[in-house]
Amino acid sequence: MNLNFEMLAIVAVYFLGLMAVGVWASKKVRSSEDYILAGRNLGFWVFTILIVASICSGMTILGTSGLGYVTGWPTIWEQVFVPLSAAVCILLFGTKLHAIGRERGYLTVQDYFSDRFYSKNGIRGLSAVTGILVSLIYMVGQFVAISMVLSWLFGISYHTALMISALIVTAYVIMGGLYAVAWSSLIQGLMLIVGVLLVAPAVVRSAGGLTHINAVLAGIDPNFVQPWYPSWYPEMAGPYAGYAFATPIFLLSFFFLLAFGLASAPHVINNVFAARDARYFRWAPLAAFAVYVVIMYLIKITGYAGRSMAAEGMISLPTNVSNPSDYVFILGAEYAFPSIISVFIGVIVLAAVMSTTDRLMLTIGTYFGWDIYKRFLRPDARDPTITLVSRVAVAASAVLTLLLAWSKPPELLAWLIWMGIGLMLACYVAPLLAGLYWRRATREGAIFSMGLGLLAAGFAGYWHQFVQPLPVHFSLLGFAISIVAIVVVSLATSKPPEKVLDQTQTGFFIRRR
Repeated sequence: MNLNFEMLAIVAVYFLGLMAVGVWASKKVRSSEDYILAGRNLGFWVFTILIVASICSGMTILGTSGLGYVTGWPTIWEQVFVPLSAAVCILLFGTKLHAIGRERGYLTVQDYFSDRFYSKNGIRGLSAVTGILVSLIYMVGQFVAISMVLSWLFGISYHTALMISALIVTAYVIMGGLYAVAWSSLIQGLMLIVGVLLVAPAVVRSAGGLTHINAVLAGIDPNFVQPWYPSWYPEMAGPYAGYAFATPIFLLSFFFLLAFGLASAPHVINNVFAARDARYFRWAPLAAFAVYVVIMYLIKITGYAGRSMAAEGMISLPTNVSNPSDYVFILGAEYAFPSIISVFIGVIVLAAVMSTTDRLMLTIGTYFGWDIYKRFLRPDARDPTITLVSRVAVAASAVLTLLLAWSKPPELLAWLIWMGIGLMLACYVAPLLAGLYWRRATREGAIFSMGLGLLAAGFAGYWHQFVQPLPVHFSLLGFAISIVAIVVVSLATSKPPEKVLDQTQTGFFIRRR
């Protein structure tokens, strides 16, 4: 696209709007609780859309459509598993965590881990460091996605776009904390919903309709219109990807990766402490799932439409980038709409990506300020100091992410995003589920589970990448070992104190009657 005044004005208005939200939110921040949890005062729709927006990322629009372009229908399961993660987070994890957190004053999930597993420093430090590591990996993918959109809109270099995006997002997160993130996410989430509802049907129509699209896909490869791939194609022997991809056995690991790994992600699960009313947890899971499943499905079929359009010469993917398929959503929209409308679509894509990026940055700042600085470095630190340290950590995370994202993007954003989610699955899910619902889970079991899960996932990831591709997502090994570790070690160590179990509402129930 060529740079013009109208395009610049539209994007500038959007960025100025985000900065205005940051300025407004900064006036509401008077304590660490305000900065980290928006004063525990988020209403139903702000809270629900915040959960969705924290999950919705560069993967949702660029990565999901790009994955659809490359793989066809066998990855349609993603469109159920990802929205399901929002429901799992709110219902299975959030209902109980919100009740305990309000009663005991938790600001982060590390506060819960420390309390439930009667470990002042051990599991708090391990889970905080793990959460920061995972968030940094995940955030690299988000900055790559933002830079892709800005490069497309303005014809500027990838690195220039990267620096602009980092400055804008960092500024309003530093100013307003979760107040700024939550309200900007509401605006961005609504933009995403409206935008996808308008764009996806138009692109499908431009491609000739879903029946024609499927016929073209089947002509490229009959497996593109099947529910899964019939067999595993190791390395580059097959036509799909150098990955054990979308076979029935892979889809099993895919379910755990997305439905549970993403639900336990630090930047997602911490939101449950910010809801104003416990009654929200009754309907928010259904609302979040219903909204997100429609959006995810429409974006994926836009990727199918793009593959059909490319096959018929209607669009051409860029040749000067390492991840051309991830551009299919914006190229399809550019074909289906006049150029000025395409600019609005570019802003919608930016909104989707930024809605996760800002939450990730705040999570890193929170974990460093509250769980590391306050608990390990300066136990006597007061609220203003903790908030300042959190803001400095947000800025530092942006700089570090810029350095990590400076080299060329991966072939598919999906691979990078799933790497981060896989570490979450291996580290967080077993201790979290066991802590909430199993009264026999012990401190030692949780620490071993988290540590061994991280090591096993790292080993499996290395093996898959450099030795031999695995038939499942690499994180499944870490997840399995983390489950075994917490069960075996917990049964081999002393039972937790009954007082701790009662205070943290541990038991096989979701809501205490």
